[in-house]
Amino acid sequence: MPLIRPVSDLRNNFADISRVVHETSEPVFLTKNGYGDMVVMSIEAYERKQFESELCFKLKEAELEAKSTDVRYSHEEVFSDLRKNIADKVSKDNA
Repeated sequence: MPLIRPVSDLRNNFADISRVVHETSEPVFLTKNGYGDMVVMSIEAYERKQFESELCFKLKEAELEAKSTDVRYSHEEVFSDLRKNIADKVSKDNA
């Protein structure tokens, strides 16, 4: 169940809100005059949401690309190419 608090608690009980978002990794929804106004979350939770959003976008992008072409790659082809790209990057970084 989401934690909903008045926005005034951000000023009056900041330490408590900070503790809650860090301990639970869940956002706290703040209201102003009884209506939703903003959401407070820990940096870790925000970064996780950003990562999940980016991952979802990339998967949808790959799904659309898969529907638009018949080209398919084997596991060996993908990982061979990946290993080559990593080796090239490492050799460039060490040069």
